[in-house]
Amino acid sequence: MEEEIDFIIDGTREAMAGAIKHLEKVLVNIRAGKATPSMVGSVMVDYYGNQTPLTQVANINTPDGMTISIQPWEKAMIPEIERGIHLANLGFNPMNNGESVIINVPPLTEERRKDLAKQAKAAGEEAKIGVRNDRKNANNELKGLDISEDLKKSLEDTIQEMTDEHIKKIDEILVTKEKEIMTV
Repeated sequence: MEEEIDFIIDGTREAMAGAIKHLEKVLVNIRAGKATPSMVGSVMVDYYGNQTPLTQVANINTPDGMTISIQPWEKAMIPEIERGIHLANLGFNPMNNGESVIINVPPLTEERRKDLAKQAKAAGEEAKIGVRNDRKNANNELKGLDISEDLKKSLEDTIQEMTDEHIKKIDEILVTKEKEIMTV
């Protein structure tokens, strides 16, 4: 019985941590005005018939805060990289100089910053919903166990504490990201 309880608690903790990890991945793709290689991290390119992450066919760096430079390992990949960036619908206009692909990252307008902050908030709400669903699933699993009401209540309190901790962490991550987005 104790193993089942540990399994439920540990599984819930892992699931809640997974919601936070997912939120952090989503927030990395919401740009805050400064160019970073992660801005093109979701770009897939056609590499000899296979959809391949851009990071596996090119070196990506940011020579300054407003430019992303993509240096392919094979020059023949330049058109595919440009196509992949367009298909990713990131709002960037890639240019090539025959050697590499260059993306000038435009500065964010106030309106765009507010939209990005809303996107971040929405992603945070999704993460909170995920954490709350994990709590609900754990509580439902506890109901199925043949244990005393006191132990059930104690375990529900433990799960609620985990939920509160993870929701607080999500709020902290959102505050940091919003500050990053709104800073000019």
